[in-house]
Amino acid sequence: MKKFFVLLTVLLSFSMLISAQTLSEAQIRQKINEVASQMKSMQCDFTQTKNLKMLNDKLVSKGKMYYQQNNKLRWEYVSPYAYVFLLNNSKVYLKSNQHNDVIDVQQNKIFKEIARIMMNSVVGNCLNDDKDFSVKISDIANEYVANLSPLRKDMKQMFQKIILHFNKKNSTVSMVELVEKNGDKTVIELSNVQINSKIDAKVFTVD
Repeated sequence: MKKFFVLLTVLLSFSMLISAQTLSEAQIRQKINEVASQMKSMQCDFTQTKNLKMLNDKLVSKGKMYYQQNNKLRWEYVSPYAYVFLLNNSKVYLKSNQHNDVIDVQQNKIFKEIARIMMNSVVGNCLNDDKDFSVKISDIANEYVANLSPLRKDMKQMFQKIILHFNKKNSTVSMVELVEKNGDKTVIELSNVQINSKIDAKVFTVD
């Protein structure tokens, strides 16, 4: 019986320790915001899986992502096709083997939203879009998970929700889930992440 009470005491102490290590939503948000505010640049590889509800099929593509402060983002697909989405300030450049397009995001509402969501999701700034999203953050196992539900009508027409997964070790985004209105889901997993390493200026230009 004595051994039982000793074991029970140990288990209760361990349970209290685990509970104490679980951060509140405000604490998690603060940690993520601090990292995001110090992030000057970010580059990584990504694997994107598109789940098509109607076809019960998956489309997998791979590529590289480069981010730099002051609205610079290069989203480059390298497999199974070559395609570049490049945001440089107020301009979006789309490049494929067939043609190149230049879009002024200030004149195109849809692309402006896409560019902003991509930028903010990668960095983690979506958590601060209180006018655009209802945000719920959880401390789960080895990651923080933020569920973003759109509040604006135009956003609701595009997404049911956006789910951001943050690595606990460095409080940076490790995975993004985009759940569309029609039930399709895009999952983007980031790997080989480098923070604040130098990026060649040519990365944010189109040849």
